Amino acid sequence: MGKRDDLIAQYAEDLKSKCGMTPDMDLLKKVTIACGPSIYDADACTVAASQASELETVKNNFLIKKLGLADGPHLMEGINKAIETYGKSERNKYRAVFYYLLTKHFGKDSVYG
Repeated sequence: MGKRDDLIAQYAEDLKSKCGMTPDMDLLKKVTIACGPSIYDADACTVAASQASELETVKNNFLIKKLGLADGPHLMEGINKAIETYGKSERNKYRAVFYYLLTKHFGKDSVYG
């Protein structure tokens, strides 16, 4: 198994233990691959959920550009729901897991079809 496979296994474990859900492994793999090299970068592999600027970036670059959602207050509501699901006290929110949660929340699995 390569490093990416190890990370996907780690992300799946986070979804099970911290988010209380059984991951769709095919979707998780596709979301992880779409994150590109950021999953290997110590700073970029996590989402700083306490920073408003980081959440704006997630909203603009992921929800609007990648998932094709229209801007509106429902986007930040979805982001906040993902933060709650992952656990507000959870310091390391992996980007791939966070994006997976958002993809599921907004029902945009088809983007990774």
